[in-house]
Amino acid sequence: MQIYFSSFFSSPIGNIKITANDTGILSVHFTEESAETEMPENTITILCKTQLLEYFNHERKEFSVPLSPEGTVFQQTIWNHLCKIPYGYSTTYAELSVRYGNLKAIRAVGAANGANPIAILIPCHRVIGKNGKLVGYAGGLHRKEWLLQHEGVTIL
Repeated sequence: MQIYFSSFFSSPIGNIKITANDTGILSVHFTEESAETEMPENTITILCKTQLLEYFNHERKEFSVPLSPEGTVFQQTIWNHLCKIPYGYSTTYAELSVRYGNLKAIRAVGAANGANPIAILIPCHRVIGKNGKLVGYAGGLHRKEWLLQHEGVTIL
């Protein structure tokens, strides 16, 4: 039986729920839930909260907390590519498809990006439309815009 841990983090752009198991972070997402529904924390959720605080305070550009997102092999591959987009930069869905090795997979790449269960740490917010416009973000476009501006990315 696998044990799950969770914690809440109050960020400048809303409450974030962090869920982990004994090996890594399973999900990080914006929520309306409050800390009243919290399960026990573990060292991984505590480390994640520390690193998120550092990120929001401009003290961290890369995350080292272990990640354990659940998804298909294709999704895992795309999420690994997302982790290679540096802080302060953005890319397009088309460029991400080329990195994957198949420009024709652009819709599948977009779907995998949208299925990312670990916001911010797996930086799907750094993927924008080919015209430089903000498109799609599970946390809301206002948060995507805030995160990109926070990282110094110029948005059209």
